[in-house]
Amino acid sequence: MNGEKEKIIIKLKENGCRITKQRKMILDIILENRCSNCKEIYVQASKLDHSIGMATVYRLVKELEKIGVLSRQIVYK
Repeated sequence: MNGEKEKIIIKLKENGCRITKQRKMILDIILENRCSNCKEIYVQASKLDHSIGMATVYRLVKELEKIGVLSRQIVYK
């Protein structure tokens, strides 16, 4: 998994995204837990860092989508 994380970080940097401690933590949560939505990611991240905001999660997810690493899909039941 560490190699996968490093590849993603390199892609993010190539696209001008700053790699902060919070973004690394969110990336770890995404890679480890396979959360199904941004709210779940935020809940996990806020347990580790109370200062993290929901907007930080959304921004990183948007960047991951932009570089083709992540895909958000709307599922209707």
